[in-house]
Amino acid sequence: MRTARFTLDPAFTVGEVNPRIFGSFVEHLGRCVYTGIFEPDHPTADAEGLRRDVLDLVRELGVTAVRYPGGNFVSGYKWEDSVGPVEDRPRRLDLAWRSTETNRFGLSEYIAFLRKIGPQAEPMMAVNLGTRGVAEALELQEYANHPSGTALSDLRVEHGDKDPFGIRLWCLGNEMDGPWQTGHKTAEEYGRIAAETARAMRQIDPGVELVACGSSGQSMETFAAWEATVLEETYDLVDYISLHAYYEPLDGDVDSFLASAVDMESFIENVVATCDYVGARLKSKKKIDLSFDEWNVWYLSRTEAQVSALDWPEAPRLLEDNYSVTDAVVFGSLLIALLRHADRVTVACLAQLVNVIAPIMTEPGGPAWRQTTFFPFAQASKHGRGEVLDVRVDSPTYGTKKYGEADLLHATAVRAEDGTVTVFAVNRSRTGSLPLEVALNGLDLTSVVEHSALADADPDARNTLAEPERVTPHPVDGTTLDDGRLSAVLEPLSWNVIRLA
Repeated sequence: MRTARFTLDPAFTVGEVNPRIFGSFVEHLGRCVYTGIFEPDHPTADAEGLRRDVLDLVRELGVTAVRYPGGNFVSGYKWEDSVGPVEDRPRRLDLAWRSTETNRFGLSEYIAFLRKIGPQAEPMMAVNLGTRGVAEALELQEYANHPSGTALSDLRVEHGDKDPFGIRLWCLGNEMDGPWQTGHKTAEEYGRIAAETARAMRQIDPGVELVACGSSGQSMETFAAWEATVLEETYDLVDYISLHAYYEPLDGDVDSFLASAVDMESFIENVVATCDYVGARLKSKKKIDLSFDEWNVWYLSRTEAQVSALDWPEAPRLLEDNYSVTDAVVFGSLLIALLRHADRVTVACLAQLVNVIAPIMTEPGGPAWRQTTFFPFAQASKHGRGEVLDVRVDSPTYGTKKYGEADLLHATAVRAEDGTVTVFAVNRSRTGSLPLEVALNGLDLTSVVEHSALADADPDARNTLAEPERVTPHPVDGTTLDDGRLSAVLEPLSWNVIRLA
């Protein structure tokens, strides 16, 4: 096997990693909330009904911004239903997931959950621009953020939350380009209501950060034209435009699945180009950042049949994909793609956090455990803080049906404030190890602190209730750093973290 190579030099960088890139997503979907993060009768539940075992895993995962309450759910969401005494909250039909929403967990409980994760956890609240509009968004903003002295802020205090929630980051709806969305709109219709909402929210607080809905995927027929039209209306009023992307192996095409990040990077670069085109046309010096606020491996092809079979149950088992080693390697590659574009992707949300296409799984009344995808995220969140170095790989390639020739090596590197460097690398080969050499220029590094890999002789190995620790990262021997040159061997189908000091 030919050796893969790249060079690291602190003079050539991409940008600083915004901690928000390690965000996640909690939607009222399936068991993400109920029997996921919230289960008052669970043996580990605290006084607020939050599962302590899940809280511990969420802290270990290292999530930052947590998007809420949807997702498709938000387009039918009435925020008033989710506040006040729990016994007075109404039950509602959720059209998005054909379920019954009890509202036992609401806005106050969400904020309490974030506060218990720790100071790094930041609210990212979505407003309903599907079935509602400007007035309801302003009412929610006033209830959540105004200190006191108005009807809605005093109502929050009456409900037991004296301190404002301090929500800075707001999503202006969700996937409004999608025909599946309750209240689906054309780009012109959405651009207008998003602009009106943004303008009004800034009247309350000029410092809010706002995310406009971009395309729900690069494959949408309206892709790019949607972004251009929406930004024509909102460019000076919003800070971000959203991207959503999910990947799965279709028709047994594992080789293309392993190269999913090729599509993700193309998506990012095409949205950046569209944003900058609109900025140039408007003669604006402002740059719109990207909020990749839904991304994951998701076996989406199974979902429609699951949802259509439901008859309005409470918290059904939906989208509970059990991830393999192969899935985790693709997942790690998607993380690499986000880091490689840290100059413009400054918010990202792994969808979702618990049970629903999630890194954490639970059983009602039982244990919680880590999926295979838990480990790449936790490692990236812990060691991927700092400045992303520009990585241009020289790699052997392999053929894929969807993306043509793709590199076997997918990699990035992050330099921390103390000068240490972490290399994140994926070997996409299913059959062979991949020798790697990295030249280090201008970096005062002399030792390999750690080389860990997530890989297994069985690419379908996964963690389950019966075997919750079947797959974990393991140390790799033989990785060396001599005279400014890193040498390593990446196992077949592997996610690798190499830390240098």
